[in-house]
Amino acid sequence: MRESNMIELNEGIFAERLLHKGIDKADMVIALRNLLRLKYFPVAIKFLYEEFDGDFKVGAHPYTFCHYTACSRQRGDVLLITKDRLGCNNAKFVFGWKDLDEIVIRDHLKYAKDLEQAKRFVMEKPRLSKAPIALITAPLHKANFEPDVIYIVCDVLQCYHICVDYSSATDEHPITTPIFVNSAVCGGCVWSYLNERINVTPMCSGSYTSGKTEQGEINVFIPWEKFKKTVKRLLVRTAKYGGSSLPRIGESYPGFNVCKLCNFLTFRKPR
Repeated sequence: MRESNMIELNEGIFAERLLHKGIDKADMVIALRNLLRLKYFPVAIKFLYEEFDGDFKVGAHPYTFCHYTACSRQRGDVLLITKDRLGCNNAKFVFGWKDLDEIVIRDHLKYAKDLEQAKRFVMEKPRLSKAPIALITAPLHKANFEPDVIYIVCDVLQCYHICVDYSSATDEHPITTPIFVNSAVCGGCVWSYLNERINVTPMCSGSYTSGKTEQGEINVFIPWEKFKKTVKRLLVRTAKYGGSSLPRIGESYPGFNVCKLCNFLTFRKPR
């Protein structure tokens, strides 16, 4: 049986084998998709300050940052984002590609009670002090570069598992997560990069209807070096206890996540 299918036999053995061989980017993807059942590829994001030498695609039209990341996580595309191919004023502002102006402010009037509050909401967003020449997004296993941030789209239970392993791996606790109006993905990513900490945000209000999410998932952003520690912690914990699920030691994810571990809900093979 292929190593990636060892999950069917024993999560602990699977984790031990990955740890023993040493994990690369592809192994990290295999670990998260097998042990936490991630539906999508983790996306590696890089802010480029020099020319990128690699194989990539570019947008035929200007698209939002959310659309680029969606194509990387769902279709596995390696994408180069330049200023002229980014069709979102919010993302342009947080990336340093656009100054504060009336257009950006008025984009937030539907969220704010007045123009003054809309302006403050924009000004309080995280922003790169030095604008990159481009960005690259790629599924992690195809990233032939050192990422700045890893972006994961997952459900809330998977998010909690990731956050707990992150806290254990980095000794950062409690985890606090800022949410920025009208900048869930671009703002969430830049904040994580600037502050070198995990960030968790819900999706923007129009993400489902615009096709950028499927089932109302949640966003998780982790700086690259801390992401590596988080995945290693997941593997060490799984190897030690025989299962990746947090609520009950030794259970596979999602494990016994029902009714607060109610003992009544017990199932046995028929005699």
